Amino acid sequence: MKTTVSLLAIAACFMTAQAQDIPYVYTTEDCGADMPAPVIYPFDQLPVVKTLPNPLEWSDGTGMVKEFKDWERRRHEIGYEIQHYEIGTKPAVTPEQIQARMSGDTLFVNVTVGDSTLQLWSVIEYPTVGEAPYALMIGSSHISLPDTVFAGLPIARMDYHERQVNGYSQWQGDLDRTHYGFVHLYPELIDNGAYSEWAWGFSRIIDGLQQLGPEVTRIDTRRIGVTGCSYAGKMALFCGAFDERVALTIAQEPGGGGCAAWRVSHTMDGVEDLDRTDYHWFKESLREQFHGDSVYRLPYDHHELVAMVCPRAFLMLGNTDYKWLADGSAQASLAAAFRVWMQFGIADRFGYSINGDHPHCVLPDWQWEVVRDYLERFLLEH
Repeated sequence: MKTTVSLLAIAACFMTAQAQDIPYVYTTEDCGADMPAPVIYPFDQLPVVKTLPNPLEWSDGTGMVKEFKDWERRRHEIGYEIQHYEIGTKPAVTPEQIQARMSGDTLFVNVTVGDSTLQLWSVIEYPTVGEAPYALMIGSSHISLPDTVFAGLPIARMDYHERQVNGYSQWQGDLDRTHYGFVHLYPELIDNGAYSEWAWGFSRIIDGLQQLGPEVTRIDTRRIGVTGCSYAGKMALFCGAFDERVALTIAQEPGGGGCAAWRVSHTMDGVEDLDRTDYHWFKESLREQFHGDSVYRLPYDHHELVAMVCPRAFLMLGNTDYKWLADGSAQASLAAAFRVWMQFGIADRFGYSINGDHPHCVLPDWQWEVVRDYLERFLLEH
């Protein structure tokens, strides 16, 4: 079975003149960092909302975002709530805490907090075509997209090794969290879920690239993408959503806790939902507070996590052969998120392709074209 939907080809219908003034990417990790936090209500004061909340509505319910100049504030509200309820704090880092260097094609980034230092490293694979500085696609854990889609494109690639930050995954078992690098730097954040920490480490890699500059790294930091599949597809989504220096986010088969909405997944059988996911990845308090029908009290949902990528480019790749991935829930979530890009007349920056007849994390040839289109348009043309 194949059911493929891509919005890139039809989005011109929704373009507006306003889109000419909307950036494709930013040079700052979090442009709204200094904006006020939304009010966080006690659990018993959170209303029961069974439909997906409007991603454009202010957290206090006083109105809607209508103009793009107000989107950064709304995006900051969503990000604050996701950190508070779901993944834990992604701490800010100053430039003085970063020390980067290149050794051959390997990037090393030292992050120092207090008396502790964590070293991250990753090898950059440079293309054999084009001229530096190059666009860069970063794999969260690794890039599962086939080499074919990159063939002939002047795009460098690298893997972000998330286990340098936090080794939690569904394969590693339940180790003491103090074994991992992030907790050495931030012992007060020991209750974080892994996705905030993995997103934090990913941003430090971009810090290092920015600090060294294109003369040293041969990378254009305004042309960075992130991709990953399965649990790393979730990771790619969180990394792209929480760092505005990412020009293109491609989430491949991210499943529940990725693009799929917790509320919608709760109505489905046999899928990854809020009660059935790996709680190394999320805060235990998410399950404690919002298990079962309490999910309807969650003041946001994952269509709003997706919407945090706006106004930058986003593509989701699904696989209907694996019920656990909850792609039906993802489709409902993506439809709700899409209204944000539409609101600002930039619908051509959003798309998804969901089909079957292929193994998990193995991109079939009929999806190669849509992926290549996004690579060319959002990493090379802008």
